Amino acid sequence: MSLFVTFLGLINWLEAHLLSCPFKGHTGLDCPGCGFQRSVIALVKGDLNHSFQLYPASMPIIALVLFVPAHLKFDFKHGAFLIKIAYALIALIILLNYSYKIFTHNLN
Repeated sequence: MSLFVTFLGLINWLEAHLLSCPFKGHTGLDCPGCGFQRSVIALVKGDLNHSFQLYPASMPIIALVLFVPAHLKFDFKHGAFLIKIAYALIALIILLNYSYKIFTHNLN
């Protein structure tokens, strides 16, 4: 039970200590990365739907962050190619999500 309480304490601490976005601080508008921290916290809590709504690229980014060291350790046959494709897809997801925010006026 104490491990669960410690885990909840860590999540609460993370929620209370989110980094502020300098772009949003200066312009009042979300940047292309706004929502990532909250999305990761929602993912850690197990709320996949809310995590995706906050920042659709968070799960692919985390998957890539886990895959790259595995590829470096085990040297997968097509690992480098998969990493390049993943980077391109993540960039596309971020671009589409930010464009959607701009056109729906959800930048605040």
